[in-house]
Parts: sequence; C-alpha cells; structure tokens
Amino acid sequence: MNRNEILIFGKGYLGSRLAEEWKCNITDKRINSLQDAQEEIEKYKPGIIINCIGHTGINNVDDCEINKDKTLNANSFVPIILAEIALRNKIKLAHISSGCIYKFNYENQEPINENLVPDSFDLFYSRSKIYSEKPLEALSKKYDILIIRIRIPLDNRSDKRNILNKLIKYKKIIDLPNSVTYIPDLINALEHLINVNARGIYNVVNKGGLRYPLLLNIYKKYVPEFKYDIISLKELNLSRTNMILSVKKLEESGFSVRHINEVLEESVLGFLKNNDS
Repeated sequence: MNRNEILIFGKGYLGSRLAEEWKCNITDKRINSLQDAQEEIEKYKPGIIINCIGHTGINNVDDCEINKDKTLNANSFVPIILAEIALRNKIKLAHISSGCIYKFNYENQEPINENLVPDSFDLFYSRSKIYSEKPLEALSKKYDILIIRIRIPLDNRSDKRNILNKLIKYKKIIDLPNSVTYIPDLINALEHLINVNARGIYNVVNKGGLRYPLLLNIYKKYVPEFKYDIISLKELNLSRTNMILSVKKLEESGFSVRHINEVLEESVLGFLKNNDS
C-alpha cells in the first residue's frame, strides 16, 4: 500500500486517526453530489479512497433519530456517491461501515459472520447503515470495493468516541459480552486488507467479546478511587445491538487477530498517559 495514494474522506475521529498514523491526505469537504467528490479526486489524484464520513449522533446512536436528514446523508447517500466516483475513476474504495446492523439474540451466542442478512431496523442509525452497505456489497462482486464493519471503538488515547471515555462517566454499566474494535488493531487490519486487495465485507473487531467490568477493573487498578455499579438484567434494554461478530474471514485473509482481553491493559495505560500529557 502506497500511503501517498490514499485520500481519506471525513476528518472525524477515525478519519483523523488514520491520517495521523499514515501521514496521508484527508479532506473534510462536504459531499452532497458527484461533482463534490470528483473535485477532490481531481485535486488529490488518489489510487485509494477511504470513506470515514458517518453520523453516529452527538451522544450516542439514539441521537440519529433527532436529525434523520444528516444521518441519511452521511451514512446512506455519501457512501453510494463515493462508490460511483470510485467506479468512474477506476480506484479502490474502502468504506467504514458498522456491525450494529443486527438484532441481539439473547438465546444465540454464535458469532455473526459477514453472510448473515442484517435485521436491525428499529434503530434509525442501523437502517441508515444498511441502506448503503447492501448496494456496496453487490458492487464489490465486480468492482474494487472493501466494506469494513467495526463496532464499539476502544482506543489507547482519550477521545469522546472511545468506549473507555464513555464508561468512566457512567454510574452503571452493562455486563454483556460485546464485540469491540481496538483502533490500533483496526489501522493494521485495514492496511493488511488493502495490501491483499480484499473486496467485499469484513468484520474488523477483536476476537471474543468484551465485558465492560473487565476493562473498568483494569482502569480501577490505576485509578483506585473509581467506582461503578452493574445494571441488573431487569434494567437491561435488550433491543439494543449487543452481539459478537465473527473474525474467521479476517483471520483467513492472513491477519492475526488479537483477543480483546489482550489489549485492555495497553488501552488503559495509553489512555492514562494521553490524559496526563
């Protein structure tokens, strides 16, 4: 992968992290039309574009119900525009999607693979992601399109999108296993998938499921005054998307996937160091 040929769309959390790591071009131009996207292609002349434009709400995905137009534009229309631009210019598109497109099945803990048809239609955020993912998946059968499904971001630095930042502000947390994407591993996985010319959908999460108390207990080891409680099963909202995604396809591509428990100490120490600096 030649990083000089990469153009990232979207200067949000993930786009900025990728651009900082790879020292590649990034644009925050608002994409409302094919012309908007084509102007950026002509300006930067990339061989690969990575779509990191997306709306997840101000506080959480429930906020997407408030501004449906913004959600639709960012999560549904922009990916299709960028796919068309990639096709017209014969360049690769890597689209950052989401694993939050399935209902949580409390009776079935089998990891969800990439072939399962999305069924989470109650959340508008989830629907907006499904609207764009299905056409891109169809196009990827013939064209150079890669769709990356991530889930709850965990990072080794402080950011409002980092699940650790969120959890330490809550008085009560859930204790259900959830797929989590450790951002440093995502960056490496994305580079690997581009290098092997992967197409289609890939779940890019860490192996296993994170139970939040395990992460917070490591944080508490370094911040002893920190306290939290666990939400009882009666209080849980099981309509939310809590699930484990399969990483079998990612591993079969040749990428070594770390278990989420392997990265927890690393993430907490990086987070605390970043907060102190």
